[in-house]
Amino acid sequence: MQVNALDHVNIITDRLAETCAFHVALLGLEQRDAPPPLTPQNAQWLHDKAGRAVLHINSTDCPRTFDRAVNPGAATGAIHHVALNCSGYDSALARIAAMGLDVQTNLVPAIGLRQIFVTDPNNVLLELNFLAD
Repeated sequence: MQVNALDHVNIITDRLAETCAFHVALLGLEQRDAPPPLTPQNAQWLHDKAGRAVLHINSTDCPRTFDRAVNPGAATGAIHHVALNCSGYDSALARIAAMGLDVQTNLVPAIGLRQIFVTDPNNVLLELNFLAD
């Protein structure tokens, strides 16, 4: 077995519409209804330009095959952050400014990496990585 890439991140929230709107506005993802048996009221998938569903946004009452207790809005437990490989550093900063978000940036000169850190409405920390961008 080998890992080829990150498939998706699932965020469980009691603020489905707000969470989707945040990620669509910040990341430029396309919002689509999740496939049945999920419904538009309990699950939305956010797709990248290639049509991959990179974020699954589920309501707290959404049925789950592997169910466990979650506490939306609390720190993300053992997961510190979600890192996304991105392009368009300047446009990302402009979106963040327009959204009035708190932001932290970082530069890793040795590898030409610029980073942006923001949190979503559920306190999920996003690390947006821009290599040679």
